Amino acid sequence: MNDYDKNLEKNNANFIPLTPISFLERTKDIYPNYESIIYKKRVYTWKQTYDRCVKFASALTKHGIKLGDTVSIMAPNTPELFEAHYSVPMTGAVLNAINTRLDSKTVGYILKHADTKALIVDCQFHNIVKKAMEGLDKKILIIDIDDKQADLKDAGNFGQFEYESFLNEGDVNYIWKKPKDEWQAISLNYTSGTTGNPKGVVYHHRGAYLMSTGSAVAWNMPNRLNFLYTVPMFHCNGWCYPWTLAMLHARVICIRNIRAKEIFNLITQHKVTHFGGAPIILNMIVNAPKNEQKPLKHKVYVLTAAAPPPSIIFKKMESLGFEVMHVYGLTETYGHILQCAWNKEWDNLTEDEKAEINARQGVRYPNTEDVEVMDPETMQSVPRDGKTMGEIMIRGNVVMKGYFKDKEATEKSMKGGWFHSGDLAVTHPNGYIQIKDRSKDIIISGGENISSIEIENTVAKHSSVSLAAVVAKPDEKWGEIPCAFVELAPEKKATEEEIIKFCRETLAGFKIPKKIVFGELPKTSTGKIKKFELRKKAKEMN
Repeated sequence: MNDYDKNLEKNNANFIPLTPISFLERTKDIYPNYESIIYKKRVYTWKQTYDRCVKFASALTKHGIKLGDTVSIMAPNTPELFEAHYSVPMTGAVLNAINTRLDSKTVGYILKHADTKALIVDCQFHNIVKKAMEGLDKKILIIDIDDKQADLKDAGNFGQFEYESFLNEGDVNYIWKKPKDEWQAISLNYTSGTTGNPKGVVYHHRGAYLMSTGSAVAWNMPNRLNFLYTVPMFHCNGWCYPWTLAMLHARVICIRNIRAKEIFNLITQHKVTHFGGAPIILNMIVNAPKNEQKPLKHKVYVLTAAAPPPSIIFKKMESLGFEVMHVYGLTETYGHILQCAWNKEWDNLTEDEKAEINARQGVRYPNTEDVEVMDPETMQSVPRDGKTMGEIMIRGNVVMKGYFKDKEATEKSMKGGWFHSGDLAVTHPNGYIQIKDRSKDIIISGGENISSIEIENTVAKHSSVSLAAVVAKPDEKWGEIPCAFVELAPEKKATEEEIIKFCRETLAGFKIPKKIVFGELPKTSTGKIKKFELRKKAKEMN
């Protein structure tokens, strides 16, 4: 023991576990009357938001929710989902925000696998949840969100409580629970993997805190910004911005239905300065009818993730007054860990050269300790030549705790002391990383991760299909769409329409292949399908 360790122990005065919940408490104390959340006619201040979160946490505790329990929520981007990012962890419980685009079978799997104790559900998703719960053998506390500002006809009641009445059961003086250990779980996010069932990714308070602060620095986010919430809050906890925005005492403008006209209207009405979204959002904006577009009176900063948008999208967004930055991340890393940070020396490059740089995933976020492109066999970094491919490896405080109830998958993903992303990339001489392929064969369509294997298994169940292989086909609107190459069984027939209809019976809408190509599949000598050839064919299609 050296002198710097003698009589210099951690204590309650010099060490408090990090938690992003503290951001809300600070902003409530300093800026109580600043507007926090705007959702149509509903407007709250930061003091009101804090009080609502505390009361809801208190009500959850009264109904038996405790440390380590899972509280799920299925809702669009409304104030209730934002509040859940505070109220649920205030009880010591873990927040599980469910993808609203999932089918009932997958939702049922999540509720069972997560051992959900309480479910907050927007009335729009009652039918999905009802079907999902048919296979459950336990009772779950159901709390309905009755959105009076939404056009939900005949939604009816499903839960035992309505959100507002449940909230009003709580005590505004409730002493909420700070984590005793910053390693304590704060949220559970399910992501599509290479198998049919999604994996549960567990976040801790420390990681959520650091991602929140790191994102603000990486994007140069100022205090009191006006943020339009177009990112689904079920995606990596809305890329962790519910916590970031409280830290920056921002104005959060919620949008239930993502439409170009509404985006332009809200930007104008609330002087929106920042928003994020998958490339499909950008595509929606630039291709909106002229009568729906409104000229911007100020610069609007945009963050886009998933598959890199076509270069033409960057150009069109810039012409409309938007400044777009491309980022990269995974559910397993709390969202973004790479950004295409712009250098002033590139300002004089040609438009094509700028677009080529913008397509790169870039360099690590300030809150990410290490990101390297490495040979997965030797675990050595590949040369910075822009040619040699390796796998993107990450380590640091914003890597997940692990996969919920899946020790094997956790250990495999972190073999050698690095998180293995499964994404194949190169490193350019300046250190900027660029993805070239996905070893997991994940298709990113409209910001959603889609397992090609899941679709293949579905297509293969058709009586006329012998073999099926699914790859990503570039798409101007969605970024990528599933494209299925199908080899029919001898003397069997099928049409594209028939296969798509068959898939629609069991797959969620966004997972259904949009293109079916019939013919003999290319194979290796050992019988494996040559997917790289199929990807090439898909790219060449109109």
